[in-house]
Amino acid sequence: MEKINILWVDDEIDLLKSHILFLEDRNYAVVKCPSGQDAIEALQKQAFDIVFLDENMPGLSGLETLMELKQINASLPIVMITKNEEESLMEEAIGSKIADYLIKPVNPNQILLSLKKNLDHSRLVSERTTATYQQEFRKIAMDLSMVNSFEGWVDLYKKLIYWELELEHIEDSGMFEILESQKSEANHQFGKFIEKTYPQWFNGSDAPVMSHTLFRKKVAPVLKNGPTLMVVIDNLRYDQWMVLEEVLQPYYKKSEEAAYYSILPTATQYARNAIFSGLMPLDMEKRHPKLWKNDTDEGGKNLYEAEFLEAQLKRLGLNLKWEYHKISSLKQGKNLLQHFKSHRDTELTVVVYNFVDMLSHAKTEMEVIKELASNDKAYRSLTLSWFRNSPLLELIQQAHGMGTQLIITTDHGTINVKQPSKVIGDRETSLNLRYKTGKSLTYERKDVLECKRPADFHLPSINVSSSYIFARNDLFFAYPNNYNYYASYYRNTYQHGGISLEEQIVPFAVLQPR
Repeated sequence: MEKINILWVDDEIDLLKSHILFLEDRNYAVVKCPSGQDAIEALQKQAFDIVFLDENMPGLSGLETLMELKQINASLPIVMITKNEEESLMEEAIGSKIADYLIKPVNPNQILLSLKKNLDHSRLVSERTTATYQQEFRKIAMDLSMVNSFEGWVDLYKKLIYWELELEHIEDSGMFEILESQKSEANHQFGKFIEKTYPQWFNGSDAPVMSHTLFRKKVAPVLKNGPTLMVVIDNLRYDQWMVLEEVLQPYYKKSEEAAYYSILPTATQYARNAIFSGLMPLDMEKRHPKLWKNDTDEGGKNLYEAEFLEAQLKRLGLNLKWEYHKISSLKQGKNLLQHFKSHRDTELTVVVYNFVDMLSHAKTEMEVIKELASNDKAYRSLTLSWFRNSPLLELIQQAHGMGTQLIITTDHGTINVKQPSKVIGDRETSLNLRYKTGKSLTYERKDVLECKRPADFHLPSINVSSSYIFARNDLFFAYPNNYNYYASYYRNTYQHGGISLEEQIVPFAVLQPR
């Protein structure tokens, strides 16, 4: 194994002979320097893996030497060693981006631990994560064969996401491939579970919180606690929420986090309208025929969310001052941000934010986004980058300053589709890639969940013989005409409307200002 090169800077370096011998016995190479100036000259001549730097030296001080060394190599890990325990010194050193801070007298094992932490950290974490996942793999496989409840599927999906986020930081691609195969198998089994149980959720009390019951069961009880900002980020998957949550920690702490189930189809015009109306699509069509739009109707399908929300608030007897905003551009986001503080007496502010939805569509249509979001890890990273620099985060920071509680949720998730499935329909067939509705549909039976009686799923019928099909797993629908072109065009894009853990099990979080 190649030796690790250590630069040790101390004006009493000869007193550290036993420490240096201890390290050299363990295959570390140590270069000794009695002053800061000698250390600068040594670093200009030779590359080092890490520096141990005494804080209190004549001539150049430790902090002055630190600044000089960082100018030569900004990424070089530097461990400060000092007798001084003053908090201000610690803060100054930490602010200068030291790698570690040790208080004299130090023993050889402290030095060794610091080396391991700074130089072997990635390897040690990777090895430990891999070993732990290998143990957990068997338990997940066993759970997969036994899970048979909507609560059980939520727990299993969260476990898979946890390991996906853990394994993305290690270098063993083999482990990640194993996890991907487990996710694929989980979606296969989840599809069977939905086929067996979904229609029953509308017939009794044993059902999860779903799109049409979310506001009544989850949002309404929170509103009595004070002014509320409710943010609905379109297309936000659970794994994306978990990385965004870290950004909010300085401002908000969670008082509740839950997963709920998006209705089928897991598409905006169905699921988000269901959230705001508190109704399933069939009931929306019956109660609000002027507001509901079917797939084949002209015009936007989500133009009346505020009207749906107003009707639901009245139905629930919630007489409060509320506002609704839909943000689909940077300009709209900045405009809302500019005027947000002037609405301090608003009891409920609902903001629908469409960026993640636009990102998934852009990945389909733009080659540059396909490169930037080539897989789930990159998709999460791109979402996080947007959020850190968005007017939405600034809006949440303003809400924090006003003492406003925060709800973050979504209407449905998305899945990275991999395989095409042929479908044939007439001109009235809907265009979505993960579900189809129309008459005389021809398709691969094994690839879909059929709904030949839309009323069973509380969905409207475009005509008497209409049916719905929902894609399973990571499939997407393609017509026989130009089949190879469209199969290639849509493969590895993010779509929604069908049945998968990613699309159906989505986040709901209530947060209180810190």
